[in-house]
Amino acid sequence: MQFRYIMAEVRLILGDQLNPNHSWFKQKNDHVLYVMMEVLQETNYVKHHIQKIVAFFVAMRNFAYNLRTQGHRVLYLQLDDEQNLQTIPANLEQIFKQYQATSFAYQLPDEYRLDQQLKAFTQRLSIPTQVYDTEHFLTKREEVAQTFAGKKTYLLETFYRKIRKKYHLLMQNENEPLTGKWNYDAENRKKYDKKVPIPAPLFFKRNVQDIVEMLQKYKVETIGKIDAQNFIWACTRAEAEALLHHFVQNSLPYFGTYEDAMHTNEPFLFHSRLSFVMNVKLLHPLEIVQTAIEHWHKNQHFITIAQIEGFVRQIVGWREYMRGVYWANMPDYAQLNFFNHARPLPSWFWTGNVKMNCLNQVINQSLERAYAHHIQRLMVTGNFALLIGANPNEVDAWYLGIYADAIEWVEITNTRGMSQYADGGLVGSKPYVASANYMDKMSSYCQTCPYDKKKKIGKNSCPFNSLYWDFYARNEHLLAKNPRTGLAYLTLSKMDKTEKEALLRQAQFYLDRIEEL
Repeated sequence: MQFRYIMAEVRLILGDQLNPNHSWFKQKNDHVLYVMMEVLQETNYVKHHIQKIVAFFVAMRNFAYNLRTQGHRVLYLQLDDEQNLQTIPANLEQIFKQYQATSFAYQLPDEYRLDQQLKAFTQRLSIPTQVYDTEHFLTKREEVAQTFAGKKTYLLETFYRKIRKKYHLLMQNENEPLTGKWNYDAENRKKYDKKVPIPAPLFFKRNVQDIVEMLQKYKVETIGKIDAQNFIWACTRAEAEALLHHFVQNSLPYFGTYEDAMHTNEPFLFHSRLSFVMNVKLLHPLEIVQTAIEHWHKNQHFITIAQIEGFVRQIVGWREYMRGVYWANMPDYAQLNFFNHARPLPSWFWTGNVKMNCLNQVINQSLERAYAHHIQRLMVTGNFALLIGANPNEVDAWYLGIYADAIEWVEITNTRGMSQYADGGLVGSKPYVASANYMDKMSSYCQTCPYDKKKKIGKNSCPFNSLYWDFYARNEHLLAKNPRTGLAYLTLSKMDKTEKEALLRQAQFYLDRIEEL
């Protein structure tokens, strides 16, 4: 790690800034030292899934190796390096002295806490600092705030169309979408019906036992499971590209149709699993959608526009939108709790020991794979957490920790906003709650569940059914005037008094025995 000459500039690369096409790397400069580090600061700010930490470390180490092979100077601190002081500022101060740095540069962090930490750190530096863009996103941090300035709520569709026009994605001219229709969401809500085979997922294989042992040595607390001999996550640029091409070839033809579907023992269905490599910036969002669109153009005879539009909307619409919401509202967003929910999450969120099959499937899948797709997160675990009145802080911590792709800018807006409605409707126009009817409509989970999807009251009645009405009943003062919840309250008002009381008693019965579900 020692160099024989003085470095003019130290450049920090964070673990989610692995952009191989960044302008920093276009030219080699022996007077620039790139610094990357594995630190307890980042492994311990929340209890992470072990696969998440390992995936980050593997991706970071490979990125550093590739920079070196290209001729760049790289200082990489592993977690177990003796000189590692285990925080970003402390390590940087040590490196500045060691290499007599005359300037410092870093890329804009995507998490508020790191953004604030580096701002505070650089304010006390005696050497000049320069901040660069990560050159990854299609919009600026402040773009959502500027687009919806003065408005009480935001609208994804407005932002999504703006991006489509700007980058001419699925457009027939400057302002008109192909076919004249912007959104095919209504066609993307089908249950998996076994009419087409689910493609075999593309896995990668590497031995990560050394990293697992290192984490154990440093007593890093983790959740979830790992097969250290057969680690399957894509963690390099080449693997990310292979995963993208596998998706467009095998899953894109049916992605839109089944993107909201859930099926027993089928964690991936037709999903791309690109979120991790995209969130650490190994792949650029425009690169992803352009590759998919090009494949669709060549295969329109069997890939409908609903498939490609649904995918494009997730990548350049929802993802960019959520980032903008994050930067428009942090740090206050992390404290929002519209319903004043305070119930702890059941312990089985960390063990998977729950009898309800939908929750059992999704939670155990998450513990085993550090992965669940968006509807599993929103309408199974998120739905349940909202119905029972779980504390949004606990919900945030669970989602941020358990999923490999979870970085706060994308996690908290989806969790505290879309899933838990803790922001009071800034992101979602209504709370996303549902009874067993939705679960049965969109999944096969109910078929093998010990609880009866059709029963609302009594032994083995599905807890979702009574909890659904209990949620609306106890929050009527907050939701009754919301136009999108009107039908629920109309139904509730017409409900027989005896039936309503029985439903609420049933809900309380389950809430009192929540650890036994």
